[in-house]
Amino acid sequence: MTAETVHAATVFNPPSMRRMIVAATIGNVLEWFDFVIYGFFAVTIAEVFFPAGNPTVSLLITFGAFGLAYLVRPLGAIVVGGFTDRAGRKAGLLLSIALMMIGTTLMAVTPGYATIGIAAPIIITLSRLLQGFSVGGEFGSAVSFLAEHGGGRRGFAASWQFATGGMITVLASLFGVTLTTLLTHQHLVDWGWRIPYIFGMLVGPAGLYVRAKVVETPEFAKAELPPTVPIRDLLRRYPLELLLALGISIISNASFYILAYIPTYGQTTLHLPASTGFTATLIGGLVLAIGCPLAGHWSDKIPRPLIMLVTCGLFVLTPYFAFGLMTAWPSLVACIIAVAWLQLLKAGYSGVLPSLMSEQFPVDTRAIGVALGYSVSVSIFGGLAPLVATWLIAQTGDPLSPSYYLIFTALLSLAALIAIQWRRRRATQAIPAPLTA
Repeated sequence: MTAETVHAATVFNPPSMRRMIVAATIGNVLEWFDFVIYGFFAVTIAEVFFPAGNPTVSLLITFGAFGLAYLVRPLGAIVVGGFTDRAGRKAGLLLSIALMMIGTTLMAVTPGYATIGIAAPIIITLSRLLQGFSVGGEFGSAVSFLAEHGGGRRGFAASWQFATGGMITVLASLFGVTLTTLLTHQHLVDWGWRIPYIFGMLVGPAGLYVRAKVVETPEFAKAELPPTVPIRDLLRRYPLELLLALGISIISNASFYILAYIPTYGQTTLHLPASTGFTATLIGGLVLAIGCPLAGHWSDKIPRPLIMLVTCGLFVLTPYFAFGLMTAWPSLVACIIAVAWLQLLKAGYSGVLPSLMSEQFPVDTRAIGVALGYSVSVSIFGGLAPLVATWLIAQTGDPLSPSYYLIFTALLSLAALIAIQWRRRRATQAIPAPLTA
């Protein structure tokens, strides 16, 4: 299939920036809402689907099922991302959101362990696997769509991929605060935790409709594309670019899931009311939602790696003090300050990340390259973050353990950013100066 075929089938009319952003990010809304809710209500879900004699063991199993979804994300990146680079950005976006709708529906309607026994955790685990597979290709498809439609505002357009994560954190936190405040523990276990997932079920059809109305990106429409995009061809042509894309996304993924773990951390480690963690993450989500577009806008004016180097450096230096504040003065105020600061750093970093990742690959391998780099990163360093944090605290007894994980992952991303900056400087120096008369 060539781009001329795509172009002949569709008369290209540039969409408005607002419509383009809504179409691309609505799948992201469904994805992050589903995963954030799972993290926020992990204690309740553990009781419903993964009961065990030891609450810590039950929680570890719950986060283990949460982490399993990330093991299939690279496979989804290869399949859905490759499909997007062959059939078009619109086709890939439609496929990924259709698959996500199935996973969310299973979470909403599956009876608990007390009703159907071992079938309950099996179905929930399968729903997480399907969700992980579909989301594995969603990121690359959406980022490619936003960046290619963004033109000279590539950074701003692509930043909304993470800005919506902040908005969804706010929405999920509102559900968390409301449900944990108004419902008794038994009501929450019996049916209350399902309410957010039922809401998520309503988002899917709307997203499918909106995406069906979008037009293909001009870059894809003009590009000469091969009939297939085998993964080995990507690995052969762009192995370093793939490794660097993976590297720069590590701290973004690690910080997102550690911050989503805060409500559980507040209950199990700081022994605070459930509403405390939800309130802190709500305010942090607002910071992320506002900060990401601002960072993306600035990245269209100043070098993208520079903004990310500064924020990544602060991720190395400050998480220890943020978690230290929460453990020394376990309170709502301390949690708000710590979470808001970490989300501010994440906004500065993640608001620029999608556009920089998209620039590492040409059009014909952009979706699969971005999707695979991001998915491998999130599988290793993101999805397992709550499990690692829970395990570290249980093994060491040190409530600051999550901060060590953030510092370690920030150092990995910092090394990748330095490598990208060095390659850019070297490429600029390699361009010969123009001849003068």
